[in-house]
Amino acid sequence: MNIHEHQAKEILKEFGAPVSNGIVIYNLEELDEKISKLQEKEYVLKAQIHAGGRGKAGGVKLVKNLSELKEQAKKMMGKILITHQTGPEGRKVNRLYIEEASSIFKEFYLSCLIDRESSKIAFISSTEGGMDIEKVAKETPKKIITNKIDFKDDGPNDSEIKKIISIFNFSADQIKLAENLIKSLFKILIQKDASLIEINPLIITKDNKIVCLDAKMNFDDNAIFRRPELLKLRDLNEEDPAEIEASKHDLAYIKLNGSIGCMVNGAGLAMATMDIIKLYGEEPANFLDVGGGASKEKVTEAFKLILADKNVKGILINIFGGIMRCDVLAQGVVDAAKQVNLSVPLVVRLAGTNFKEGTEILEKSNLKILSASDLNDAAKKIVEAIK
Repeated sequence: MNIHEHQAKEILKEFGAPVSNGIVIYNLEELDEKISKLQEKEYVLKAQIHAGGRGKAGGVKLVKNLSELKEQAKKMMGKILITHQTGPEGRKVNRLYIEEASSIFKEFYLSCLIDRESSKIAFISSTEGGMDIEKVAKETPKKIITNKIDFKDDGPNDSEIKKIISIFNFSADQIKLAENLIKSLFKILIQKDASLIEINPLIITKDNKIVCLDAKMNFDDNAIFRRPELLKLRDLNEEDPAEIEASKHDLAYIKLNGSIGCMVNGAGLAMATMDIIKLYGEEPANFLDVGGGASKEKVTEAFKLILADKNVKGILINIFGGIMRCDVLAQGVVDAAKQVNLSVPLVVRLAGTNFKEGTEILEKSNLKILSASDLNDAAKKIVEAIK
């Protein structure tokens, strides 16, 4: 789960990390009342969407006075912001964050995340703050260092912290501030079940203070049930409606931009199915894992979800019956296809528990369903069918 910048900064502040004073507004009428909480005369106005690249798209503005702030806020509120992460459809700006402007001396990059390969927490540090870290890694990799730390209650020790911030060449006073920041980020990651915390840029001001000028946080969806305070921060306006609907039925669904809808049980099998569709020259319309023990009702909802995507020209169902029975899957497909008046080609590949019974259900349904002998045959048939 993602949250907005202003929400991430509230969490940073809660854990003692340095952030600028700021306010969030949900409509322009709130501006006059809330702006009095800020003391500086210059402000930074930021569109709040779940996507990077806001500055390049006009979603971040430095304004010199209150009059200019009101003018720019009026232009930004409700605007469709298109960045390299939103896709061509963009995101509508429904809230604005206004913070006191900082006098920037230097910019850095700092993040911490779960490194699944090593089962450790990785801290990434770079002198190239304010830039896309992927671009820095590609063009100037020597300007990035990574330090991996074991999970432990007391957080990183002094030696580990010194390695994390070594690339910054901080002064003695700044090192002390940075040590507290590193400890705060570690605590947030552990205590809030975060999967990523990114501070970009982390700045040194002209009066030698350290400030988290921007903040991004991602949280593990599987742990949200024990973090009700985080669930309250969820902004459904920033999520795909289909993915929201999928979550109601405990379906692992991610919308993509292709033309072939996929329904598979098991994440690994789903990835293989998407790969083989691409191998045959087409693109998957979604990632959809119905899980190992899906019911007929769950399969029906999954089928409806795929067909709700107007880009879908055909559907490939690839099921290996282990815990899930193929006859249950087949009946769910038949029921769903009849409810939605299936009008696109459908290829089904069944294997495993009760696959013969499942195949019989599909054959007796009087629906135009193509059976496949294996995954290769299934991918070939669906690509040919939509052409």
